[in-house]
Amino acid sequence: MAGFYNTTLFTLSRRRSRHSDDRRRERFYVFLLACLNEEKVLSESLARIISLPARNFMALVIDDGSDDRTSQIALAADPALVRLHRRNPPHARQGKGAALNDGVRHLRESGLLDGHAPEDVVVCVVDADGRLDAHVVESVDPYFDDPRTGAVQVCVRMYNRHLGLLARMQDMEFVVYGDVYQSARRFIGSVGMGGNGQFMRLAALDTLDGDGPWSDSLTEDLDLGVRLIAKGWTNQHCTTAAVSQQAVLSLRRLIRQRSRWFQGHLQSADLVPLILRDVPTRAALDLLYHLSSPVLILLTSLLPMSFLVALAATTVASFRVGHPLVSPMWLIGPYVLSFTVAYAYGFVYAKRERDLGLVRSVLIAHVFVFYGYIWFAAGWWGFWRMLTGQRAWLKTART
Repeated sequence: MAGFYNTTLFTLSRRRSRHSDDRRRERFYVFLLACLNEEKVLSESLARIISLPARNFMALVIDDGSDDRTSQIALAADPALVRLHRRNPPHARQGKGAALNDGVRHLRESGLLDGHAPEDVVVCVVDADGRLDAHVVESVDPYFDDPRTGAVQVCVRMYNRHLGLLARMQDMEFVVYGDVYQSARRFIGSVGMGGNGQFMRLAALDTLDGDGPWSDSLTEDLDLGVRLIAKGWTNQHCTTAAVSQQAVLSLRRLIRQRSRWFQGHLQSADLVPLILRDVPTRAALDLLYHLSSPVLILLTSLLPMSFLVALAATTVASFRVGHPLVSPMWLIGPYVLSFTVAYAYGFVYAKRERDLGLVRSVLIAHVFVFYGYIWFAAGWWGFWRMLTGQRAWLKTART
């Protein structure tokens, strides 16, 4: 079933969607950067935003109780384009969703949005290490000419992908997710939002229930995307622009980060009744399958161990009887099942990384299959945290 599903999405992802290139309205873009001790990366990200050729925009840095130079860096930026909003204890450090909600409230209460209708204001969440393509607004803006569009997610890349195999694997992971899964979901109606590079119409955020658009989930972006779809908005995925972020260079930190994502996916089980009630059938089926992925990962994690145990037992038995009990030809089946996907992923990645070429991309994609095993460790870690009631935000440290 998983193979059929992935093949279907790969086929859909090769289709190209069309939208008007005629810009009919002047929109105001607000870039929200929720920051907690981000002095190492914030300056470069703000410089990228300030240099955007777009005319009508601003950035709001939300300092979520930092004890480093985050606020000073924001204040040192162009005051005409960059504003600072400080959050102080005990309200600070309550998670990214809480910081973003407070940022939107501040935008309204401060009068920074005066004169702009909510349907013409686009809020973009950028991580503190996010580096936006210069043409990102030009690429995203036409999608909002459709009044049904509530949000647009751009591609995500790793700007330090050249610093080792682990960084390269993360870059391939995001390229494959964007160019295959997200691209296919444009035609299903189930495009999800990511934590970085998500553009949302303010009028769409205003329709969401609760104290603010973002929930307190550890994957508040996933939650937001589903709730927008349930409210009747269309989520789009833009393949022509990207935000680049910093890949994690430590395996332990990477598994720690992914355990938070995994735990957030488990929390998203609360969205199932909403999906069944308010989301169209085709999109609902895809979202339900997506939300079931944590359970599938935990179950799948048992298969490699079972295979290794069976292989070891067969090898021992072969020595005892004096001849192989399994023909080497039998390894072809497991290879086909495990690595056929590497050729598809390598093809997709080569389109983005033309300097690598197709052959090297396919070889890297073979390593990527093994890289996927980190989700087994992250999954059980996240599952344990959920069982033990741990909900602290496992923030990824920058370097």
